[in-house]
Amino acid sequence: MRKNRIISLVLALLVSSPFSLFADEGMWLLPLLEKMNIKDMQKAGLKLSAKQIYDINNSSLKDAIMIFGGGCTAEVVSNQGLVFTNHHCGYSSIQKLSSTEHDYLRDGFWAMNLKEELPAQGLTVTFIDRFIDVTDVMLSAQEQVKDMKEAEQEQVMRQVRDSLTKNAVGDNKYLNARVVSFYQGNVFYVVVSKTFRDIRFVGAPPSSIGKFGGETDNWEWPRHTGDFSVFRIYADKNNNPADYSPDNVPYTPKKFLSISLKGYQPGDFTMVIGFPGSTDRYLTSQEVVQRRDVQNTPRIIARTAKENVWRAAMRADQKINIQYASKFASSSNYRKNSIGMNETFAKLNTVVRRKEEERAFKEWASSTAEREAKYGKCIDVINELTEKQSKPYTAVNYYMETLNNVELARVASSFLRIREGNKAEAFKKASESFYKDYSPELDRQTSKVLLKTFKQYVTEPSYQPAFYKTIEEKFGGDIDKYVDNIFDNSVFTSPEKAIAAISQEDFNAQSDPIVEYIMQFSTSVLPIMTEMRKDEQELAEAKKTYMKGLMEMRGKAPIYPDANFTMRLTYGKVGGYKPKDAVTYDYITTLEGVMQKENPNDPEFVVPSKLKELYNAKDYGRYALKDGRMPVCFLSNNDITGGNSGSDVLNAKGELIGLAFDGNWEAMSGDIIFEPNLQRCINVDIRYVLFIIDKFGGATWLLNEMDIKS
Repeated sequence: MRKNRIISLVLALLVSSPFSLFADEGMWLLPLLEKMNIKDMQKAGLKLSAKQIYDINNSSLKDAIMIFGGGCTAEVVSNQGLVFTNHHCGYSSIQKLSSTEHDYLRDGFWAMNLKEELPAQGLTVTFIDRFIDVTDVMLSAQEQVKDMKEAEQEQVMRQVRDSLTKNAVGDNKYLNARVVSFYQGNVFYVVVSKTFRDIRFVGAPPSSIGKFGGETDNWEWPRHTGDFSVFRIYADKNNNPADYSPDNVPYTPKKFLSISLKGYQPGDFTMVIGFPGSTDRYLTSQEVVQRRDVQNTPRIIARTAKENVWRAAMRADQKINIQYASKFASSSNYRKNSIGMNETFAKLNTVVRRKEEERAFKEWASSTAEREAKYGKCIDVINELTEKQSKPYTAVNYYMETLNNVELARVASSFLRIREGNKAEAFKKASESFYKDYSPELDRQTSKVLLKTFKQYVTEPSYQPAFYKTIEEKFGGDIDKYVDNIFDNSVFTSPEKAIAAISQEDFNAQSDPIVEYIMQFSTSVLPIMTEMRKDEQELAEAKKTYMKGLMEMRGKAPIYPDANFTMRLTYGKVGGYKPKDAVTYDYITTLEGVMQKENPNDPEFVVPSKLKELYNAKDYGRYALKDGRMPVCFLSNNDITGGNSGSDVLNAKGELIGLAFDGNWEAMSGDIIFEPNLQRCINVDIRYVLFIIDKFGGATWLLNEMDIKS
């Protein structure tokens, strides 16, 4: 049967090859656990069956895990829909609810009953209902349309996908479905899900706990960050998803996680179920070069320049600090990630190692005429097309990181997308949240820096928008004057000015200077992107062929697909590591380390007075270690990446022992190549989470609805 052929296809690994995997490497698909992983997991210490983890007919662990917002993971921890995730995952929602009068980022927040919980506007959570294997249908359809024109191909394949998703959902209006590609288009599943739209903010520690260490400690170990926040899912009276209503009630989940206070020791089994966003573990050598030079480097340069402006303004003004807190956190997180990745590429000789892997694959492919015909050219095609795209792709990345980050252009673009109806009313609704978190003067300063950065690093005249010529001819080459002209004369710098102008019948958007900027920016970038897309299909086919060859080459051991923000499981164990000669990192940190790092003159290392009081009194309750210390964070070697933030860290019984929130600096190339001796998952200990809720926040009532195992 087709399903068995797929299983045999993906059960693959040539043990002697340079692609060898390790027990703690891999982001595994839950429907394939029974076939691929469960025996190894049980040998490693797991006390559960595959069906207790993933079962479409009965409640299982997968029913307690959800997508949180647009890019994180969360878990249900009570029968009343209480949700744990990271502080940095809830950060955007907390920021939106904050003001100078109620700064929940700075001060924290704890609801003391259901009525005090705050609606988190726009926040959703999504549960996975099931995976349905549709590989046979999709590959058959692709074969049928391969000789059609591109537009016809897209139309037919869209109809196939629509049919598959419609059949998966049936008449259930609360379910959604999408067709998802795995293994570079060699395997397909329909992923069926259910999204809840009434989510309320229950509590979070102040940023001095939830973001303790800030940018300095980001991606670093030892870590002492209480990175958690608490929300609750609400549903209608029938327990179904519904828009916000005061009549909604706490959601009763199919499954919620029990919490263990027993802790862990080095070598103990750990398991993480979550939604890793993106990995590229099967890149060729030239694709690694592209990631380093074409993607990471522009991001580092542009965001460093932008964040320097933002940081100074945020530290000088509380209102701006609240407005830009979430934006800054997101920007700096990926900038530092890119820096670490490039450094690790160099330290670990990643490009050279990829070339060695390519050589091994080519030798395998050339061993028979049949393999040579199927797989002999795919690596060369990938590398050649990737190198060909290098120059225009670099320019596009600078476009996106600089010129596309003029905030004023974004809000003006939202107006240009309004086609009919009352444009003033539509714009007011669409732009309300934007202006709440917008400083036109800071945007003016930032835009000057961004336009200068683009011109400095993209010197090809054909890649530069026409406004650079205008700057030379009308503004004497002074970028500052050009930007000042835009901000002095655009109606979009405030909602009042914009709505007043839009309400006039004779309003001509084309005459606004920021609209002219948008048009010239689009005119210059679109042809480059169009040119690059010409190679996309050939590149995709080559990558699909390479992946299929790898699966065939590896024989009978499991191989996992790259992360694509679908539910995955990773398993490993608790343990420290040795980052370099004569340095050994322990597997756990304690509250004592928080006090050692305290610096009242550095906003990243301020310690709240109440936390110091609890520390001095050693008032840790039932959450302390046996030796009396208060645990804060711990390490495991679970294979995670962005999107796993907020994920459950489970023990061998499937009980919650922590929340995953970061990776470590020494393995920042982990999205490309897994380093078993170095790669670690940084987790906040669930005992510290409960200690902060209970002893620090005084929200003990929340613990009463949890299943806590002592």
